[in-house]
Parts: sequence; structure tokens; C-alpha cells
Amino acid sequence: MTSTLESLQSRLQQGLTSCEAVVEQALAGAAGPAAAHVFTRLYPEAALAAARHADAQRAAGVPQGPLAGLPVSIKDLYDVAGETTLAGSVVCRGEPAAQADAPVVARLRRSGAALIGKTNMTEFAFSGVGINPHHGTPRNPADAAVARIPGGSSSGAAVSVALGLAVAGLGSDTGGSIRIPAALCGLVGFKSSQGRVPRSGALELSRSLDTVCAMTRSVSDCLTVDAVLSGAPLAVARRPLAGLRLALPQTVLLDGLDDTVARAYQRTLSRLSAAGAQLIEIPLAELAEIPRLNAPGGFSPVEAFAVHHERLARARDQFDPRVAARMALGASVLAREYLDMLDHRADWIARVTQALDGFDAVLCPTVPIVAPEIEPLRASDEAFFKANGLLLRNTFAFNYLDGCAFSLPCHAEGELPVGLMLASVRNDDARLATVALAVEQALAQA
Repeated sequence: MTSTLESLQSRLQQGLTSCEAVVEQALAGAAGPAAAHVFTRLYPEAALAAARHADAQRAAGVPQGPLAGLPVSIKDLYDVAGETTLAGSVVCRGEPAAQADAPVVARLRRSGAALIGKTNMTEFAFSGVGINPHHGTPRNPADAAVARIPGGSSSGAAVSVALGLAVAGLGSDTGGSIRIPAALCGLVGFKSSQGRVPRSGALELSRSLDTVCAMTRSVSDCLTVDAVLSGAPLAVARRPLAGLRLALPQTVLLDGLDDTVARAYQRTLSRLSAAGAQLIEIPLAELAEIPRLNAPGGFSPVEAFAVHHERLARARDQFDPRVAARMALGASVLAREYLDMLDHRADWIARVTQALDGFDAVLCPTVPIVAPEIEPLRASDEAFFKANGLLLRNTFAFNYLDGCAFSLPCHAEGELPVGLMLASVRNDDARLATVALAVEQALAQA
């Protein structure tokens, strides 16, 4: 996909637009009907000030970074000095305000980015669907006729980028919260290795799994934002797709694909094979072990309950009932059971890492279904939890692996968005980014 940042920088250098004009347009769009429920708070004065500063620096010939003066959205999970971090809830209202910006917010400010607002999200980041009963649910822009979910938990972040209101959406990914909405909204999402970006100043869901990351419209834009968030650009060198060895797991990840996803995935594999990639089917039967090894409760419920138990005791009736029910699953898990979960995961990671040795990346659909309609999921717990399980299934496998992953759009024009996931093991981010750039280029040329 074309880099939004490169395109904007070119137009800025030619004098065809200004950062102030770009931010003004974004703020106007954020107040429009298409952006209903996308933002929980806007920062118009600060964003315009950052844009004008960038314009003045450009006019004076001062070197600037690629995000300077351009609109970036922040998931309502991150501390902003002087504000209470709500994380999509109403329970946190009245709690102490943050004393400082989260490190990633501070780094975005230092880059000159125009932070236009905080984006809506699943309450406490605990769902892949994106429905929020407190602040409303952003509508997926990919379908003008049918109100579909945006995916979660970084729902508003995705829609802000999909509508062109931000060049990047800062989000998070615990079980797929960047890659799921990226896939459903036709964007690129990059879940880096967990330790790459500092997590302090982000309200926890699961400290074993939480990852700070972002989504954009291209792989190169994701890498630009990742360099700001991490403070350490990845050493990525472009290389052709020909000769890359890509693993295609046959266990779990291809189960229950809907027709649109199955067609897009097979079409994509054909294009990559024609471009010279070596596509190698492997069993990777270890994927079927995850539900058993992640029991009882699972890391997210156990660790979320530890974080939020006081809030649950004080005001459970103010929670999204579906979020509260999932958190409550962690209440009865014993310390020895939790330690067993940690040991089982470490052993599983070692075995899967060995099984993937010699491959440049793993490929599979990001999610097995296209975006479902909002209303049936809002109305039915059964429909909601079925969809949530499907949406999280593939992405969570690589959080459990403690790995890194991209979601790239792979649908044809006129189809609902479908994501292609490329994943690898922990700290293989630079090599995976090289693969993602090559795959993106091959798909663009097909």
C-alpha cells in the first residue's frame, strides 16, 4: 500500500498543503457523523499548535521528523498528564489524574506529532469485537450499507486511520487488538515483540501479553511509527520475495474460514508463489495445545482480575457485563495454577520456536471471518462470545508465542476487508518487517 506519510511529506515539500490544513481537516472530520463514537476526547488547540509549529519549522528550513505536524490518535488506554485514564470505562471516573504522559505519548509529542485526540476502545481492552456500551461503538467504514464492527480492542484507533483522520493510531495488542481491527478495516497493523516498546503509563490488561504498537496504511508507515514508539528504528533492508521460506500452519488457523476470507487467502498465496516465495505447509500441531495450556482462566482473565479486582468489588454494576464476566474467570485461579500456566507457556514457546527454525515467517489469515454486523452481537451474548472467540483465535496464538506479527490487507476491490497475518518469534521484528515489505510490494503489483 502507498505510504500516507511519504505522500503527505511530498505534498508538504511542494507547498501543496500545510500541516495546519491537514490537522484542520482531520478535526473537522472527527466532529462529523462518520466519526461518531470514534473519539472520547479531542485536543484541537494542542494539535493545531503542533501543526503550526511544524509549518514554521519547515518554512525556516529546520529538519523535521516524518510525523511532525501530522495527526496521530491515541487509544484511551494511555496516560496523558492531567487526565484520568478511562480505558473505555465509566468506572475510572473520579480516579486520580495521570501525573505524566505515558512514555509513548511523550515520544510522539517529541516527534512533533499533532495528537488530535483519545480514541474509543473496548472497555479495559478486553475483547476483539470493539463494542462499547458506555461510549458507543464506532462503525466500520468499509461498508456504507451495513453497520459492522470495527474490531477491538483498538476500535477507535482503527476507524480514525481508516477515515483519514489520523496518519497513525496508537493502540495496543494483548490478543490481537491491533491486528484484528486492522484486518477488519483494511489497514496495516504491526504487533512488535512485547519488550520492544515501554508499557508503563498504559492501563494493564495482561502484563504477560500486553504490547504497545500502532496501525497505519502501509508497512513503511508502521515502521516509521514503531521507530518513534521504541526509540530504536529496526534495521530493515528491502529484499525480493523470491526465495523467502514462508510456513503455512495447517492446524487450527485455517478452521472455519468464511468464503470471503478463504478466497482472499488462496488468491494471495497464489500471488506470492508466483512471485517466487517458497510456501511450505507444516502441521504445527502445537497450536491445538493452547486452550489446554492457557487454562484455567487464561492469562488475560487472571492478570486482569489482579489489576481490577478492587474496581469490580466497588462498582461491578458499572462495568460492561461481558468484560466483568471474563475478568471474574480469574478470581478463583490459584497461585500454583498460575505458575503452571507460566511454565507450560515457556515450554510451548521453546518447542514452537524450534519448529519454526529456518522459516522467514508464518502466514495465515489474520481473522477467519469478515466483520460481523454490530447489532446481532450487541443483542446476544452467545453471538458475541462466538464472534469474539473467532476474531481472537489466530492472533492470540502469536501473543502466546511472545512473537511479532503484521496484518496486511489482502482483499480485492469490492470485497470486505481481509487481513493476511505474517508472524515470527520473539525479537525477530527486523526480519519480519523485511518480509512484510516484500509481501506488500508483491500484492500491490499483482
